[in-house]
Amino acid sequence: MKTFALFVLGLTFLAGGALAEEFKGYIADSHCAKEAKAMSADHAGCAKACIKKGAQAVLATEDGKVYKLSDQAKAVKHAGEKVTVTGKLEGDTIQVENIKM
Repeated sequence: MKTFALFVLGLTFLAGGALAEEFKGYIADSHCAKEAKAMSADHAGCAKACIKKGAQAVLATEDGKVYKLSDQAKAVKHAGEKVTVTGKLEGDTIQVENIKM
C-alpha cells in the first residue's frame, strides 16, 4: 500500500510540471517584435498588416522576450493587443491553450 501511495504522489508531482503558465505581453508581428514600438497599442495597425503579409504572430513581453505561438489563428485575432497567453512553454514556443485581453 505504501508503494502505491508513493507512486500516486510521484505522478502528482510529475503532472504538476505539465501545468499551463501565463505569459503577458503584446501580440506583435515577428518582424517588429524586438523593437520597443511593438510593446504598445499604437503598433496594432502595423502588426495586423505585417501578419496579413505573412509575418508570424508572436508574443512580445515587457522584459524583451519574444515567444512563438503554436496557435496562429487565436493569436491573429489579437494582433496589436495587450494579452495574457495561457499555455505550456516548449523551447521558445508557447503551446497556446487560450489568449485573452
